[in-house]
Amino acid sequence: MRLAEVFQRAVGGDASVGFSAYDGSRAGSADADVRIEVRSPEALSYLASAPGELGLARAYVTGNLEIIGDVYGALAHLSELSLREVPWLQRIELLGTLGRQRLGGRVEIPPQERRLHGLRHSKARDREAIAHHYDVSNAFYEWVLGPSMAYTCAVYPTAGSTLEQAQFAKHDLVARKLGLKPGMRLLDVGCGWGGMVMHAAREYGVKALGVTLSRNQAEWAQKAIVEAGLAELAEVRYLDYRDVREGGFDAISSIGLTEHIGKAKLPAYFRTLYRKLRPGGRMLNHCITRPDNRQRARTGDFINRYVFPDGELVGPGHLVSLMHDTGFEVRHEENIREHYALTLAAWGRNLDANWDDAVAEVGAGRARVWRLYLAASRLGFERNNIQLHQVLGVKLDGTSSGMPLRPDWFS
Repeated sequence: MRLAEVFQRAVGGDASVGFSAYDGSRAGSADADVRIEVRSPEALSYLASAPGELGLARAYVTGNLEIIGDVYGALAHLSELSLREVPWLQRIELLGTLGRQRLGGRVEIPPQERRLHGLRHSKARDREAIAHHYDVSNAFYEWVLGPSMAYTCAVYPTAGSTLEQAQFAKHDLVARKLGLKPGMRLLDVGCGWGGMVMHAAREYGVKALGVTLSRNQAEWAQKAIVEAGLAELAEVRYLDYRDVREGGFDAISSIGLTEHIGKAKLPAYFRTLYRKLRPGGRMLNHCITRPDNRQRARTGDFINRYVFPDGELVGPGHLVSLMHDTGFEVRHEENIREHYALTLAAWGRNLDANWDDAVAEVGAGRARVWRLYLAASRLGFERNNIQLHQVLGVKLDGTSSGMPLRPDWFS
């Protein structure tokens, strides 16, 4: 069997996907808009040595496998690649093909792949994990995220809203759910480049403190705060949320941090945030989740090694139960996964529009990691493999919640 046919059988794919290989062989549709090119024996070696998503990711990141056309479209047409391993029959075929190619030596692991050491979710290891993903290049993130520098799910008022409009709407929705008013104090944990901190200060007159484990983020955010004339109200510190000394906050926002905490550490995480709130204060937890509580928390090999080391996702029911057990009274919950699919599509378009600059800034390998990650994540939200939940809780003041009789943040 020729190489293209072996590879097609190994990874699946419908008739609309074309396959070609370095030996001149072809399989699938001859006039396909999306084509998979196996450019070297190393591509087969990666797949045979690490079946499933990790092997394919290694081949793509190194350029030994190329996707001609839209990466998102290619993934959408392939089989449920990230959810299964290559069957043994196809693995044997691949190994046989490799033997005929006389490919020897060890498979070289791409330098973009990261394996962390030390105690999982210790402060030191968490700093290393965050630095791997976020301390890449602020310029790169500016090209991908756009002017808002918001690296979390936006909220689209309409399907035709721009990314910037949707990110403003997200920050404003969080602010209204928290009931922010002038003079209040907000703690934003895992604050990124300070988008929520600056929004709260600028739009609501709130004194806002943000903390992040990314030095690059903290430096960028502090500069942006000064340039915006918000230094009297807003501050971002390079600091672990566990080391914040202040307390008595009127509100806490956690937008995209929970995914980095680890399932075993979540009870301590919620206890820490609960202690930081004054009685009657509200906390909004915004994070990616599994669609249910039955799946394993740890992410797949590609995401874990190339994108978010040590990331863990739990079901929304688990989060709600933990918040209740901590002492929060949960007052509102919603799933906005479709909005994240739209957000990821916008980031993907930004990356493609700035591709040459991105490659020059961070290298072809890392840029390819991002192209693959954004497309695969978008597909995951569309297919309900992952979700995005906002959960609003309040620390009761005695028995009083201080909440309106009906939600007032949608008006």
